Formats: sequence, C-alpha cells, structure tokens
Amino acid sequence: MAMIDPDNSSLLRSAPRLMHILRVLVRHKFLGALRGRNHWPPPKEVRETFEELGLTFLKLGQVLALRRDLLPDEYIDELEQLLDQLPALGFDAVRATVEGELGAPLTELFSSFSEAPLAAATIAQVHEATTRDGRHVVVKVQRPGLETMIATDIAALNYLVVLGESLFPRLRALDLAILVQEFADSLSRETDFQQEGRSIARSRDALVDISDLWIPDVVADYSRGTVLTLEFAAGERVDLYASKHPEAMPKAIGTLVKVMLQTIFEEGLFHADPHPGNVLILPDGRLCLLDYGMTGELDEPTRESLTLLLEAVVNKDTRAATDAYLEMTTASEKVNRPALMVDMKVVLREIHRQDLAEVSVGDAFTSLLRAGSRHGVHNPGEFFLLTRAFVILESMMRRLDPQFDFMGAFREEITRLTAQHFSVERIKSKTSKLARELERLIFDTPGDARRVFRRIAEGNLGRLQAPAVEALGGRVSRNLKRLTDAIAAAALLIGGSMLVNAQRDTGWHHYFGEALVGVGVFCTLLVGISTLRRDRGRGRGRR
Repeated sequence: MAMIDPDNSSLLRSAPRLMHILRVLVRHKFLGALRGRNHWPPPKEVRETFEELGLTFLKLGQVLALRRDLLPDEYIDELEQLLDQLPALGFDAVRATVEGELGAPLTELFSSFSEAPLAAATIAQVHEATTRDGRHVVVKVQRPGLETMIATDIAALNYLVVLGESLFPRLRALDLAILVQEFADSLSRETDFQQEGRSIARSRDALVDISDLWIPDVVADYSRGTVLTLEFAAGERVDLYASKHPEAMPKAIGTLVKVMLQTIFEEGLFHADPHPGNVLILPDGRLCLLDYGMTGELDEPTRESLTLLLEAVVNKDTRAATDAYLEMTTASEKVNRPALMVDMKVVLREIHRQDLAEVSVGDAFTSLLRAGSRHGVHNPGEFFLLTRAFVILESMMRRLDPQFDFMGAFREEITRLTAQHFSVERIKSKTSKLARELERLIFDTPGDARRVFRRIAEGNLGRLQAPAVEALGGRVSRNLKRLTDAIAAAALLIGGSMLVNAQRDTGWHHYFGEALVGVGVFCTLLVGISTLRRDRGRGRGRR
C-alpha cells in the first residue's frame, strides 16, 4: 500500500467527514473538554464516540490506550476495550482484491480458498487456502479503500488540531500535531504489507538460532500490494494450550521472554502485540509468533541508552536514569530537568519498595513516561509500543503460569545480553567505528573553523536584518487579528454547547444553541483554514 498522505485530501473532500466528526463530538459532549479536565466526557462516552466514528478512530483509540502518560487510568481501561475487528468483508470483495493484486483468477491461483475468514480485523481479514502446488497457506487481504478513508480522516484530524490550537493555545503544550503525525505513520506501517513482509524476514533471520521458535515465512509469489500470503501455522492458542498442558508453560514462557528481550536489545525490531491470539504452540511443542503488522524499531544508540536506563533503575541512580532517559528522547527547551529528576527519584523509590518478584517492567516504563510527559519530554511512539509489549507480555505470562518467576527470567536474559554486548568482537567493532568518526572529525574541523571565523569577520554571525524585523511586525499584526476572530468563534461554540447541554427538551433554547454551535463551527473553520494555509505557505517558503 502507498504511504498515506493526508495532504492529498483537500479541505473540500474532507469537509463532509469533518462536519460529521464535529457533530458526533458535540453530541458526546466533547466540546466541554476544552474548558478543562473537570469537563471531560465520561470514559464510556469517549469509547462509544470512537466506535461510532469508525475504523480510523478505532485505531486512534487503541493508540491513545497506550498513552498512560496523557490519560487517567479509567480512560485507558475503557479505551482498551475497543475491539480490533469489524464485520467480515463479503467474499466477492475478497476475490476482487486477490485477483486484482495477483493478476489471475482465484481458481488458477489456489486449489482451495475458504470463503469464511479465520479472523476479521479493522485493517484486514485472513483466509485459509491451498496453492496449486500444494502449499497450505493463509491469505491476509486488506479492506478496499483504506488509503483514501484513512487519508481523509487524518486530514480532518489535522484541521481539528489547527482549530483547537488556534482557539485554545494551551493545547499546543500537548503536541497534538505530533501525536496525529505519529498516528498517521503507525497506520501507514500497519497497512504496508510489504513492510510487514520485511519485518517477518528480518525476525526469522535474527531468531534462527532459537530452536524452540518458528515464525511462518512469507510466500512471495502470492504476496503483492494489499495481499500477504504466509505459511499456515497448525498450532493452538497459547492460553488454550496452557489449560490442557500447564507443565509445558515454564519452557514456553522462557522462550517468549528470550525472544522478546533479544529482539528489543539486540535486533532493535520487536513484536509489539504479543497477545495470546498471536502466540501459538505447535504440535511439536515449539512456539509460533504471528502477525507482524504492529512492530517497534529501536536504533543502536537508543538500545544502548535503554540498557543504561535499566542498569540505573536497578542501581537506584536517579541522575544516570535521567541522563539515559533524555538521551532516548527528542531534545526540547521545555524540559524541566530538575523537576524530572525529582519525579524520577520517586519512581525509583516506588520500584525498589516492592518485592523484586512483584516488579512490573511495563508499569515501571509507564511511570517513567508519565514523569517525562509532565515535564516537557516528547516520548517517541516507539516507547509506547515497547511499554505495550511488556504490559501485554507480563499480563499473558501471569495468566499462563502465575508461579513463573518473570523477573528471574528477565535478569538471566539481560545478564546474557550484557555479556554479549561487552564481548571482544563488539568492542573491536565499536572501536573501529569510533576511529573512523574521529578521523572524519579531524579532517572536517579546519574547514568548519575557517567558515565560522569568516562569518565573524564579515559581521554576519547572528545579525538580524531590518526586513526580518518588518516581517516579524507584520506577522504579529496578522496573528492578533486571527486571535480576535478565534475568541469570537470560541464564544459562539461554548455558549451554544452550554445551551444544548443545559436544555434537555427540544425548546427554543436547544435550537438556538445548535444554531450558535453551527455558526461557531463555521467561523472556527475559516480561522483554521487561514492558519493552516499560512503555515503551509510558510513551510513551502522555507523549502
């Protein structure tokens, strides 16, 4: 699937969807949330809103369910109930997609193809089949029209963010635009079957030495675009298997811990959704991992900082934990480092007050992310996927075998990986890389220094030209006008929504309130469109 590009969805095309979203938000009392946390709609109302708005918002709700740093626990618990499934596609649509992508009639491609899906989720559904050469496979078929639908919804979300931030500047502190962009990126990855195929290939290569694990391979001849075909896994869900064979769980869980930690700390590409439906036990006892649509990726510097962070947490070293944590995040002038260190100290104290066997790695990560968000840190999306992976993994393991010593297995695997990390081969490799970087620095420094001194001599370093000052004055004047317009629109919206919510019958107060909301929405759209065009024009000017 092509990269989802909300810029290709014009305002004219997005307007009907945007108005529908606004109507649903008004009906579910979301506008009151702009007045502060005390006016947030109830958690159940929030979940039902996402369900009513459809596929993209179901996914958005699931992403927000990861953000324990932003939302209270009662909202997280409600959003976690959002089901990742929709009614199954009709078989005619499935046939048309498969034949269109693979370029041949279904009967020529497969000797059998089950009309009933094995599973139907928001992005795709899976069918069991047999190829003409006898291979037993599963065919993952993406829902048609996803790219246009998601691009329209992401464009609508971007317009809503611009409107909200223009009316309520304090919303800018939440980095909503960044959150929407990360959400769009995650949807692009999840709907990119070629990327999923590459993730499967990388994971199979990286974990080939673990004899107790099997990952179904991609059947390349039958995979293209929005169709992904994989080897069939004839296994049983791990939770169902555990109820019949509890004695096999320690080995299976130990393998799962080894797989997750090795992929996180060594390979950098990890499975972010290891729930029981994606973990099977094969007839020969091996573990099988399915569905690499949701994966996280950590580069080497981030993995090294993560190792240092865990070491600092174990040693109760607040300063080292803060340093390692900030190295993994995006630098920002807003970060209140002293306050962050105080919160870090509290987090580490709480961790060490517990018995080691009761410590949750997922909960520890959640506490760290919350502390960072409170003090201006922008946590990358991969951190939330990592936290999600640990929370799901720990929860599943406690259900499979309540007596299993997760922290003992965690310590044992981390010790092995640390020893491997500081092996002679790894040190030699890093030393060679450092030598190359130092050589490049030595050769580049004289030229860089000459350019800096020349700018100082010419008086160009840090000088602000008069035209820039005039342009700044013009921007301030325009922004003041937009602010005045935005305040007027906000008054209409808030006043109208208060009348609608206060008057339960269908009297003139209710209709007058709806009229005010409609006018307010129209005015805010005009302000937001003007701001969005200005920002895009300024971005093109910079390029």
